[in-house]
Amino acid sequence: MQVMTGSIESILKSGDSRPDGPEHAIRRALVVDDSRGQRRILAASLRKWGIDAIEAEDGFEALDFLSRSSVDLIVSDWEMPGMSGVDFCRTFRDREGPEYTYFMLLTSKTSKGAIADGLQAGADDFLSKPFSPEELRARIHAGERILAMQREMTRKNALLSNALTRIRDLYAALDRDLVEAGKLQRSLVRDPVRKFPGGQIAMRLRPSGHVGGDLVGSFPVGEDVVGIFSIDVSGHGVTSAMMTARLASLLTAGDVSQNIAIRKGPGGAPEARPVDETVAAIDRLLQTEIASDIYVTMVLAVADLQTGEVTLCQAGHPPPLVQRADGSVQAVGDGGMPVGLVPGAFFESFGLVLHPGDRLLLYTDGATEAVDRSGAELGEDGLARMLEGARALRGLDLLSHLEAGVLGFAGSDTLADDLSLLVLEVGD
Repeated sequence: MQVMTGSIESILKSGDSRPDGPEHAIRRALVVDDSRGQRRILAASLRKWGIDAIEAEDGFEALDFLSRSSVDLIVSDWEMPGMSGVDFCRTFRDREGPEYTYFMLLTSKTSKGAIADGLQAGADDFLSKPFSPEELRARIHAGERILAMQREMTRKNALLSNALTRIRDLYAALDRDLVEAGKLQRSLVRDPVRKFPGGQIAMRLRPSGHVGGDLVGSFPVGEDVVGIFSIDVSGHGVTSAMMTARLASLLTAGDVSQNIAIRKGPGGAPEARPVDETVAAIDRLLQTEIASDIYVTMVLAVADLQTGEVTLCQAGHPPPLVQRADGSVQAVGDGGMPVGLVPGAFFESFGLVLHPGDRLLLYTDGATEAVDRSGAELGEDGLARMLEGARALRGLDLLSHLEAGVLGFAGSDTLADDLSLLVLEVGD
């Protein structure tokens, strides 16, 4: 066993202050050596530098102490009876707690193989024997830098973990709120099927997320007159969903006097307001009272189920599809300007007649802009072909068929955009 050269007095004179390590990361050390003299020399040096030093004569005594307490630094001799320093290091690393301990092996071994064994066992540094106090101080100083960085990283990881936990909690709360918001939005389509003496209306709403910017709906005007609409608010998410709720309140109010599309006619009876005037009124509302960057595309129509006459206003929305009793399909409308986009926009109405067995389909671009795996869009022609192939289906069965067709075309259970469908069918 080699011991340190020089007397204890000369060692203590070599340094009389604590090493200036980052935040004094090493405050307590364990010296493990079967040589009592060597232990005392090392411990005396550490204590002189302001480090509390505990002594153990072998790895077993050291492990027993470490099972009850912790240290910042371990300095262990390599060659010890019963348990070598390498075995002690390996066993300690297997049992080590969350706080990292810097481990230094004291050895006269210099071969690459021996050094590799020590590193694989978990040693951080090596001190060659015989050693000088200056080298020991320098290596302790290096260990302090490493421990300080490791502890700072642990501290920051804990802060990050806490922040991530709070973020997860916030997202979970937000997700719960969005789920409830989605239920409320779907409740805007209270009756997915509405039957009238002269026909029926079926509606389907499928947001791409929890909530969306699509809305379809209908409202009665008189005994044989009904209004229908399809709306697509720009963007996605909560803001768009809030706008759809606002528009729903304008067009589906329980009190007809609160519905922007209805006015008092002769004798005070309710009658449909011209659809182009209604769309223009919504446009003014968006640009003045609401004053948002959001714009809206929509189709608003009023149908007389007795005569089959339908008046429509298309405002930047996909063209409605009319399917005749013989199964043929045609698109109607010429586009028009979106609502709330351009001040002073002009909106026009046009008319058509539905005969018994005919139907009118309103939809949003979530259907026609669905893309397959090659990037090709379904388009109006693709949707028209689906409609032609489903002539025998009616109401919700038809809309379920169209929705499944769009999803099948996209090859996915989800769509990039909201999808809404409304069909008005005239009885045959």
